[in-house]
Amino acid sequence: MPVESATALGGKDVVGINHLSAGEIQLILNTAEELLDVAERPIKKVPALRGSTVVNLFMEPSTRTRFSFEVAEKRLSADTLNFSSSGSSVSKGETLLDTARNLMAMAPDFIVIRHPNSGAPHRLAGVIPVSIINAGDGINEHPTQALLDALTMRQRFDTLEGLRVVIAGDIRHSRVARSNAFLLTKMGAEVRFVAPASLLPLDVEDLGVSTFLRIEPALEGADVVMMLRIQLERQKKINFPSMREYFDFFALTPERLRLAADHAVVMHPGPMNRGVEIDSSVADGEQSLILDQVTNGVAIRMAILYLLAGGRSEAASDS
Repeated sequence: MPVESATALGGKDVVGINHLSAGEIQLILNTAEELLDVAERPIKKVPALRGSTVVNLFMEPSTRTRFSFEVAEKRLSADTLNFSSSGSSVSKGETLLDTARNLMAMAPDFIVIRHPNSGAPHRLAGVIPVSIINAGDGINEHPTQALLDALTMRQRFDTLEGLRVVIAGDIRHSRVARSNAFLLTKMGAEVRFVAPASLLPLDVEDLGVSTFLRIEPALEGADVVMMLRIQLERQKKINFPSMREYFDFFALTPERLRLAADHAVVMHPGPMNRGVEIDSSVADGEQSLILDQVTNGVAIRMAILYLLAGGRSEAASDS
């Protein structure tokens, strides 16, 4: 039976975007906005999670997401325990549930989990009494990435409603694309997926998005262009002739970016493969918000931890 607990978000976990209402999404974004100024203070800490313990359970490689969560936890004054599959009992055959039960013996308050199997955070959330935060599960979802992307867009355009958002690249294997589709359509944006047919998900018609097999028509009038890398680690073979050909037909170049609206911004969840899905001059150009996404990632993860701990307002208070 699922373990339930009332928090400012209505439940004890954040395991996917579909579990969040539009109001809860707005609450997370608003709270993150309040918390952004913590990074500008001489002492970059608030005591909101003092005495709490967060376990970062990362069963897949990660740089930005793992470090972002660690920074968020430290800025909220939480104690952290970092755990990876290599060098642990998982490498000896221990199950995820047994690992989690052993971690529970150390009395954590939160478990942040990244796992290669879709649904792993949801499984833990149903049997573990502490808050579970999904940091990416297989090709399913990456809710905190979608939330930080939404915050980045809202900062630039003030609202998500009515935005025309292009998401281009390896959609089939992208949990980022799925979570963004769920969030953006829920908040009133128009989402356009662009990929070769072999890189579109089988259930794409159920996601409420428009699909394009060429990038040029999708870019017309776009407000936001989000590029995704080719996830070779999740493919048994390359689903297109060559990287060179992929760049020629699907990469975001300066010439193609000019097809979007004049005010269009460029985003990428990382890691970037320059010269494959994006030209370096675009990635580093004036329209790029890629580093803003990283900054906002810390604030979003602080907001989620704060709200799951019961915080409701004045998130950045020193008291």
